[in-house]
Amino acid sequence: MNLDRFRVQPGRRVKLRRYDPADTRPFKNEEKASDLLARGIDRLVALQERLYAQDRWAVLLIFQAMDAAGKDSAIKHVMSGLNPQGTQVFSFKHPSDEELDHDYLWRTVKALPERGRIGIFNRSYYEEVLIVRVHSEILARQKLPPSIVTPDIWQQRFEDINAFERYLARNGTLILKFFLHMSMEEQRRRFLKRLENPSKYWKFSASDLDERNFWDDYVKTYEKALSRTSTSHAPWFVVPADHKWFTRVTIAELIIDALEALRLEYPKPSKAQLEELAKARKRLLAER
Repeated sequence: MNLDRFRVQPGRRVKLRRYDPADTRPFKNEEKASDLLARGIDRLVALQERLYAQDRWAVLLIFQAMDAAGKDSAIKHVMSGLNPQGTQVFSFKHPSDEELDHDYLWRTVKALPERGRIGIFNRSYYEEVLIVRVHSEILARQKLPPSIVTPDIWQQRFEDINAFERYLARNGTLILKFFLHMSMEEQRRRFLKRLENPSKYWKFSASDLDERNFWDDYVKTYEKALSRTSTSHAPWFVVPADHKWFTRVTIAELIIDALEALRLEYPKPSKAQLEELAKARKRLLAER
């Protein structure tokens, strides 16, 4: 599976129309992809155990997308089987009053993963250059000094985010960022499915339809964010999302590829530890 085509190269100007949200190459159907996903989950379980045991790297996975693109289901399916002790998932909703009294990175910094753990952000600080940029009234509620709110604020936020992620990478955090790229027509179909299934009514809000009116604005805003903040140490991946089964297997393979590049190993015991282990084994055998 060619994973390079999903990566946004640093400095590249992104145009989302060049990415096919219905792409499923090299799979013609879900069956073979499901087999690969099942094997991939087994590999992820083994890699997570080594990550946790080594206790050197932290992993931060960021998911961004339009409504109904499948972030929740992708996280659920790809991360199934992982040890909950080594995995943390955070969903960031509208900021609270306390959070608005701090800088916009504050609430996400508190949720960063520890060494040995995988942290998953279902939405993130990128909302500050996405929905906040589309809806200027949100920015007006952020209690910023008027002198700071200039046309340069978005470029400044891109610079701050890049610097923040560079800092994390320099301190042992592997960062992978996924934009689930879904077509407007596919979103319409998924909204209709929610409205036809009583068990999914809770997932739907009238505001979701209102946001469709801003689709083009969101596309442009995502293009700018992807273009300005995909770096070698914190890359963005544009993952086709019209077919959830393909989204899941692609994300799994991208995570596996990045974790394998870390060359994770179990800690090697010292001579003293080996002696202690030998004594423990001898004591247990003597209990027979």
